[in-house]
Amino acid sequence: MSPEGEWQAPEGSWASSAARRRNMQAIRSRDTRPEILIRRLVHAAGLRYRVAARPLPDLRRTADMVFRPAKVAVFIDGCYWHGCPEHYVPPKTNSGYWSDKVTRNVKRDRETDQILKETGWLVLRFWEHEPSDSCAHKIVLTVLERRGHRLARGN
Repeated sequence: MSPEGEWQAPEGSWASSAARRRNMQAIRSRDTRPEILIRRLVHAAGLRYRVAARPLPDLRRTADMVFRPAKVAVFIDGCYWHGCPEHYVPPKTNSGYWSDKVTRNVKRDRETDQILKETGWLVLRFWEHEPSDSCAHKIVLTVLERRGHRLARGN
């Protein structure tokens, strides 16, 4: 706060205004609508999983859904924050900062994929705009297959 009682962005802050700061703070990092829909469908199919968990204890990254025995990590990526090739639109204000942030997020995503793959995990990534039922179907089939279940043809 300034001496006059007005909000001021700290030096080097990403928030260009108090309203922008409130808006950015309101964005969820977990339990988004697409995540909840997919989780409900997967749960209804009888699978259990960890939510917002680290697949590897020493890896400071969390997956949206973790199936530990099957070694499957599921990420439901937001179109803006993860640079969706279909829906990402560069911001009009402070574009350098936000574009760099999204680029770092994408780089970290690829690094996470590689680390998990090297340790025997299978990574499933979905965009938030993909149909929840098809995402859930793929998750269920993949986890059951990794658990060694025989799947009937046509599933």
